[in-house]
Amino acid sequence: MSKDKTDDSIIEILKKDSRESFVVIGQKLGLSESAVRRRVKNLTDGGIIKKFTVETGDANATSAIILISVDSATDTSKVSAKLTKLQGVHTVFEITGQYDIAVIIRAPTITDINVCIDSLRKVPGVFDTNTVIILRTVT
Repeated sequence: MSKDKTDDSIIEILKKDSRESFVVIGQKLGLSESAVRRRVKNLTDGGIIKKFTVETGDANATSAIILISVDSATDTSKVSAKLTKLQGVHTVFEITGQYDIAVIIRAPTITDINVCIDSLRKVPGVFDTNTVIILRTVT
């Protein structure tokens, strides 16, 4: 499916507020509500929009960065794919340097962070880890 500038504008509006009504989006872009609805359906059916979601604030959550070395006989991308499915994993990055993967995890408590780290270490191919707890986010 190809998308045009109008589709890009709809996506940008929905990225800022996925609850924005099709009527309001239409008003912003000079389209009817039904035209916006049809475009969003086409974007969703075509796989351009994967999901609509809610992002909660992290004020009461604990976060950590886990640096992971992957066994040299193991495909890093396969380990990364398995990590994305673990409870508490927020983001997985394949990186250069001493470590192969960096993972951001979030959980309500340090105990939950430890459970996540334990499950992460059990993934086949994970050779070594180094964990740092995030104390605060500076914006």
